[in-house]
Amino acid sequence: MAGKIIAVAGATGAQGGGVVRAILADMNGGFSARALTRDPNSDKAKALADLGAEVVQADLHDPASVVQAFDGAYGAFCVTFFWNHMSPDTELAEAKSMADAAKAARLQHVIWSTLEDTRKSVPLSDDRMPTLMGKYKVPHLDVKGEADALFAASGGPVTYLLTSFYWENFIYFGLNPKKGADGKLTLSLPMADSKLAGIAAEDIGRSAYAIFRKGPEATGGQRIGIAGDHLTGTEIAAKFSKALGQEVVYNAVPFEVFRGLGFPGADDLGNMFQYFAEFADSVTATRDITKTRALNPELQTLDQWLERNKGKVPLE
Repeated sequence: MAGKIIAVAGATGAQGGGVVRAILADMNGGFSARALTRDPNSDKAKALADLGAEVVQADLHDPASVVQAFDGAYGAFCVTFFWNHMSPDTELAEAKSMADAAKAARLQHVIWSTLEDTRKSVPLSDDRMPTLMGKYKVPHLDVKGEADALFAASGGPVTYLLTSFYWENFIYFGLNPKKGADGKLTLSLPMADSKLAGIAAEDIGRSAYAIFRKGPEATGGQRIGIAGDHLTGTEIAAKFSKALGQEVVYNAVPFEVFRGLGFPGADDLGNMFQYFAEFADSVTATRDITKTRALNPELQTLDQWLERNKGKVPLE
């Protein structure tokens, strides 16, 4: 393929796959997609190859393979997936392998998909939420924020992309409305009455591609937050009611109750929602919808996403 090569980590995942598809959808954009995956023979990898991506084998736990995959590329989209292992140390090692490879390849533009280090707002000494793993408040957020320094040290232009809650969590992450004994649907989220910043996963890909198109001169060193909607739990439930044609009621689960649900990562997610709720003004301000739409004119509201995806939402 012709054009500047963008190496995309996590290419078979939600964010990376969205970036690859956004690049491939713009035939005249001047960029081509190199999809990094541990298994080039997987169905998802083959689907990307069929769309026109260059698919290469790379494992973030094998730094040499990442260096090889970044070689000759113009830029890279770097993302990690905490929930594969739930280990901050593993996540930091994965981020370091990409940052080091970006430096070795002398990439002209890197986008690092990051999140806030909540410890800057909620110090470990603050007992409003428990400290986890001895040194984190929200491990899967904090470690991404901590890894920002690794990319800053890589020497090249880096844009820090702050993503939002995926609407797809209502399909795949067990946060869908649940049917009670009375047959009524309830959406349970520990967000109190605060607004949650959310976005469709594919819009993350489109926004990231738009940042590559703008170039490092315009976005290098910047922290850019993106969202498709800022909604309270009550507002989200009302949109589900409209889309599904049946009432969905919002249940504001107390943070401590959610932390105690017992599934792997419940304490991490409970702290995350508490942070999103108690610092909603700064979280949503960082993720400006108007600026996101300027990057990505196809940006979907929750209403639009539900219209396209309501049939995939489990109604247990």
